[in-house]
Amino acid sequence: MKKFIFLFGLLSVWFVSGQNSITGMVIDANTDDPIQNVLVSVAGNNNKEVVTDASGVFKLTNVVAGEVDVVFKKDGYAILRMPVTVTDGQAIDLGTILLKRFVQEDVTLISLTDDELNDDSTAADNISGLLQSSRDIFLRTAAFEFGSTFFRVRGLDSENGTVLINGIEMNKQFNGRPQWSNWGGLNDVVRNQELTNGLSASDYTFGGILGTTNINTRASQYRKGGRVTISSSDRSYTSRVMATYSSGLLESGWAYTVSAGRRWGDEGFNDGTFYDANSLFVSVEKKLNDKHSLNFTGIYAPNRRGQSSANTQEVFDLKGIRYNDFWGYQDGEKRNSRVRRVVEPILMLNHYWNIGESTTLNTNVAYQFGEQGRSRIDFGGTDLDASGFPIGSGVNVSPTYYQKLPSFFARNNPENPALEFGAREAFVNGGQIDWAGLYAANQSNLVAGGNAINIVYEDRTDDRQFTANTILNTAINDNITLNAGATFTSLTSENFAEVTDLLGARGYLDVDNFADDLANDPGSVQNDLNNPNRLVGEGDRFRYAFDIESNTIGGFAQAQFKYKKVDFFVAGSVKNTTYQRIGLYRNGGFPNKSFGEGEKLSFTGIGAKAGLTYKLTGRHLFDFNGGYITKAPSIRNTYSNSRENHDIVPNITEEKITSFDASYIYRSPIIKARLTGYYTKMEDANEISFFFADGIGGDNQAFVQEILQGVDKRHFGGELGLEAQVTSTIKLKGVASVGQFTYDNNPDLYLSSEDFEETLYLGKSSLKDYKIAGGPQRAFSLGFEYRDPDYWWFGATTNFFSNAYIDVSPLQRSSNFYTDFDGQPFNDYNPELARELLRQEQFDDYMLVNLIGGKSWKLGDYYVGFFASISNVFDKEYKTGGFEQGRNANFRELRDDSALETRVFGNRYWYGRGRTYFLNLYFRF
Repeated sequence: MKKFIFLFGLLSVWFVSGQNSITGMVIDANTDDPIQNVLVSVAGNNNKEVVTDASGVFKLTNVVAGEVDVVFKKDGYAILRMPVTVTDGQAIDLGTILLKRFVQEDVTLISLTDDELNDDSTAADNISGLLQSSRDIFLRTAAFEFGSTFFRVRGLDSENGTVLINGIEMNKQFNGRPQWSNWGGLNDVVRNQELTNGLSASDYTFGGILGTTNINTRASQYRKGGRVTISSSDRSYTSRVMATYSSGLLESGWAYTVSAGRRWGDEGFNDGTFYDANSLFVSVEKKLNDKHSLNFTGIYAPNRRGQSSANTQEVFDLKGIRYNDFWGYQDGEKRNSRVRRVVEPILMLNHYWNIGESTTLNTNVAYQFGEQGRSRIDFGGTDLDASGFPIGSGVNVSPTYYQKLPSFFARNNPENPALEFGAREAFVNGGQIDWAGLYAANQSNLVAGGNAINIVYEDRTDDRQFTANTILNTAINDNITLNAGATFTSLTSENFAEVTDLLGARGYLDVDNFADDLANDPGSVQNDLNNPNRLVGEGDRFRYAFDIESNTIGGFAQAQFKYKKVDFFVAGSVKNTTYQRIGLYRNGGFPNKSFGEGEKLSFTGIGAKAGLTYKLTGRHLFDFNGGYITKAPSIRNTYSNSRENHDIVPNITEEKITSFDASYIYRSPIIKARLTGYYTKMEDANEISFFFADGIGGDNQAFVQEILQGVDKRHFGGELGLEAQVTSTIKLKGVASVGQFTYDNNPDLYLSSEDFEETLYLGKSSLKDYKIAGGPQRAFSLGFEYRDPDYWWFGATTNFFSNAYIDVSPLQRSSNFYTDFDGQPFNDYNPELARELLRQEQFDDYMLVNLIGGKSWKLGDYYVGFFASISNVFDKEYKTGGFEQGRNANFRELRDDSALETRVFGNRYWYGRGRTYFLNLYFRF
């Protein structure tokens, strides 16, 4: 009996002590984000260890009573030891545990250069900026390793992602894309970002199919202290300095952060591409009480940069990949004719209201204003004769104009090879804009009593946009959270051309010297019939002037559910968008549909999406997302030729997007992996291009607006990201992206031009199954990273790219390609040869090796560090993109040009950079 009582007592003690538990939630001390896969253990007892889940939560059970140390470990964070007294039968909740990053982690946050955050509307568009805050290995690799190749995640443009600052959307209504240069050079203060991938739920907005990035500039949430950074590079700029200071939340309830920076360089990787940018940021917050706070943010980041050209293979063979035809010497200095200029300050006021313990309301207003300009040379200057007809004209001043290159003389003067040789020598030894010649031509015409032949002007867009929104977040209980928001945006966009340099002349005649039918319609030469034959000077508007008025109003609602084994969400949105063009000039080519108010357009977009995460165990998760979205076309793709008339794209409607993805996720203290399959279908999209074409309707020439309407596209593929912490200091990384992005139908093709009375319908363009251009459709990366306990580190990656394609010409794949002026097929049309001529060019595969490393020191309360990177170590030459010239619009033109040893109108390409470096030094206090 005594033995039984003794055994019962032992069992009772074991049972009671078995109830001893320690729980808590681990978050990042800087971002307040939960940290997953933190190893939590009891010191000296390897059997008592767990890892935190996706919410940062952990639970240690069966902890022996007494004084113990709970240890928190995670790569990239400082080890934390927390003494805890455990009493038998007690469940201890440690609450929120703050884990601080290692000092070197602050250094390794690579600051993307502006070329990698390119916001131009070109084939070089990419989404690196959307991904820079992600901790997912696949997305980080896509941003930092694949960005230089203009790789697009899932083949999607950045317009499919949503960028917010403090909950206010920053995507431009003109093209739907975020313009990262509006806050460029402010890396220190825009690094507080929250990213959701794909169709995942966002607390701030419904978002796009590419995900959502919210940049938090709230002053009280910056770490107290300062930082000074100096950088050097040979990519887009050569030098950068930044300085930032944050006060933290003071006892008075105030907090402030200020940051300033400058980036500059006489020349980047490409010849003649200067860089000149300044940045200023201020954020001030006042905590009114425990429930209310007000925050003001101001951003001013003016920037100017010289652009580089896309060139034919002939030009690259003669001049190399650094060649740029946009510049020439003026008084011994390089002057670029194509300058991109952005000056668009942002002012923002945010109100944060903690309504209750589980409910917040964030209300915001923002005003953005300023100007964008793109300069170029106009060589069509002229004078008027006694009858009022234009006489004289300039010549194309581009060094790569086809009539100046060797291929032109080889085609047109084969019997006189000396002409080809002379053109080759002149181009190889020169090949730049002759600024002195432009001034001389103007001076010569001035002496004769004439006007400017050549000038420099800017295509300007001056926007004024007001935005107001409110975002509600409330936790119904521990399992259910509701998010909702409403937004209103009003935009007035002024668009015009402005003379910036008369190049020594006294005035420029504002007429269209290239108007075709002057004899029958003399008025067609006038850019503005209300002010005919106007002489303009520097600072004057000319050529075209119109406003776009746009208003949007919309809202979203979302419910998120979190349970032990399953998390899921559902969300819906609605948005109404209106556009109206207001013409300020009565264009001579379109006198009855260019001046005054055009038709007011209205589009209503809806969205619905849902997602589910099934947690098989703490390490094995399955994630599913799907959505259907309709949205208004962008302003750019709504008006067929907004500079000259009110015309809109025929049969225009909302764009439809269907998308879904499925992922398997594995997470352990050693290995993290994600395998994803995705499918996206886009329908009823529009695309508009502008170019000069030969062979319209047989053998006619015209400057045309090419309008593709009802474009369907299909994107599907898979993504794999894997990282393994094989030792405490060595991490291995592997990423793979395999996709297929194609046109999924034959859309309608229209042409409009001053030379046509009405818009021409050319039927269907046979684009189905052609590949969509825009970077490689397959990309792979393998690399490693070594982090020494003494705070130095280095890494290397090898990246392989394939399946990149030229952007094809829709006009060449329409009925215009094989029909003569009488509408009948060419009598010498060869279908087999035509198929060969229209085969889409696939670029060569290529491999790039990148290196990166750094070191940091702690000097008392201060930190000093640096990192350096070398991209494309082996100086590999590769094509990042390109397009077919639409000039050869029919079979005969393309056949004859392709038969030449060197094509006159060959494809134009962008090349990636050769070997480049980036060096960053910082001091933090």
